[in-house]
Amino acid sequence: MPDVSSGSLPRPLTSFIGREHELAQARRLLAASCLVTLTGPGGSGKTRLGIALATEVAGDYPDGVFFVPLAPVRDPGLVPSTIAQSLGLQDARDRPLMDHLVSQLRERKVLLVLDNFEHLLAAAPAVARLLRETGTLRILVSSRSSLRVSGEQECPVPPLAVPDLRTRLTPDDLAGCESVRLFAERAAAVAPDFAIDERNGPSIARIARRLDGLPLAIELAAARVKLLPPEAILVRLEHSLSLLTGGGRDLPDRQQTLRATIAWSYDLLTEGARRLLATCSVFVGGASLEAIETVCDEADIGVPVLDALQELADHSLVRQLPRPGPPRYALLETIREYATERL
Repeated sequence: MPDVSSGSLPRPLTSFIGREHELAQARRLLAASCLVTLTGPGGSGKTRLGIALATEVAGDYPDGVFFVPLAPVRDPGLVPSTIAQSLGLQDARDRPLMDHLVSQLRERKVLLVLDNFEHLLAAAPAVARLLRETGTLRILVSSRSSLRVSGEQECPVPPLAVPDLRTRLTPDDLAGCESVRLFAERAAAVAPDFAIDERNGPSIARIARRLDGLPLAIELAAARVKLLPPEAILVRLEHSLSLLTGGGRDLPDRQQTLRATIAWSYDLLTEGARRLLATCSVFVGGASLEAIETVCDEADIGVPVLDALQELADHSLVRQLPRPGPPRYALLETIREYATERL
């Protein structure tokens, strides 16, 4: 196998902001588990976190760190050949491809970074076989859904921290908040004189909260400062899916608008889960399972509500709110807007 090191990783052209806790947690989990899956909603920064982690730990893998981009792959059966291509392996016509992969990776200290796995979950058993039949292989996956195979350790990637609007925050206070710092840095990329000040600070803080700290949404909003001040952007976020467009031309189509990012996840759902997602959009601020079952039952969606809710959670489209008392479930605001359109 070719001697490839961390140089095979993509080199991001923008700064990596915050995520100290998530990076430390993911590194700890990867040291203890052969398979770690970074999960979270579309646009939450799973790929960036995965690249940052792989770069940080590259020295622990003398036989190489290999980045395997799976977003363009449509057939789960092509995952093994895509991995082989990323490893630079030649075809072994005299033996099955999986046998060839196993023989090349056995006893090698390699890290595979499988990026964007959520639409290829049928290939999860092949990943499990690679781990089962090799000795020191580690695999880091980014996916909106976990693979649900033995030995997997899920590592949720939450949105960025957002400001507490209940207190008065100075520009310096706001600059210390991850989501606000991301907005400011991306805004300065299109408007070099942009800076947080007393006038625009409150609007930027509200933009970050309105977008739930979702990195892709914040970056798309920040790009609008070339035309609109933060105060005007905040007003227009009432219809955020129409505003949050115009991602970089070098990004995949599904990352150039927030609507396309959410649609990528929506299209992977079963019909019952799609119907429940639309139903959940009527709840502002979340709802209990009992409340959800009151307005939507099995007869409405064709499957038990709990099963459909689990599917939405597995696809990172609904989250359990961190508060005391009975569990409550909520959609990110941008996802709720998309789901409302499906009612």
